Amino acid sequence: MKKNIFLAAGLLFSMSTQAQIFDIIKSAVKDKTGVDLNAPVKTNGTKTTTTTTTTSSQTNHSSANLGNLTSTQISSGLKEALSMGVTDGVKKLAITDGFFKNEAVKILMPEKLRKIDTTLRSIGMGSLADEGVKLLNRAAEDAVTEAAPIFTNAITSMTITDAKNILLGSNNAATSYLQGKTQSQLFSAFQPKVKASLGKVGADTLWKNLISKYNTFTGQSVTTDLNEYVTTETINGVFKMVADKESGIRNTPAMRTTSILQKVFGAQDGK
Repeated sequence: MKKNIFLAAGLLFSMSTQAQIFDIIKSAVKDKTGVDLNAPVKTNGTKTTTTTTTTSSQTNHSSANLGNLTSTQISSGLKEALSMGVTDGVKKLAITDGFFKNEAVKILMPEKLRKIDTTLRSIGMGSLADEGVKLLNRAAEDAVTEAAPIFTNAITSMTITDAKNILLGSNNAATSYLQGKTQSQLFSAFQPKVKASLGKVGADTLWKNLISKYNTFTGQSVTTDLNEYVTTETINGVFKMVADKESGIRNTPAMRTTSILQKVFGAQDGK
């Protein structure tokens, strides 16, 4: 009998302690968040209504108020933003030093050939290594103009659904869309242009001489496909510039220089 009494007392004490703990937790939640866990949950028919919190660290814009925008406006705004990014990016890259003096996209010595750079500098031939890098960038600057018509075609073919998904996507959603649509075409178009450009600026001859000197000095036999390397780096540089422009338009109202950009990306801000 006494045993049962002790068990009952222990159970009551345990339940009382749990209740106190729950009360403390509820009180803390209310103090910190303003949410009253004792308040009844509102229901609509058989569905329970819950509230979710969106944090500022999210990278998409799913909370954008698109109610006042037509599908045509959304499409026009995204196409204009991409066109500006492409035009601005290509224009900046397709000039002398567009690649070479832009640290964000500058084409460096191929990784496979970095040891050549070190060796040449150690024997007093640093100027030859510098010239080799400069000519790689000159070839990219000469070839990058081939991107414009390919990008234009991809932007023109963008659908309404594409545009909405891009607007509500991450800060580089438009660039990612463009990359997916044009990457292989760009490589096919750039590669012969880069090859011609390497010859035009004398990079191919200089690099053959540079690699030959290195191989003679070290007794090694180093080779690399400069055409493929420069083509890939040129494409990466273009997309870097487009992504920077897209991010600016999304996040900096001052960069929305037309009424359609202000309207569409203002909605993205939730304004």
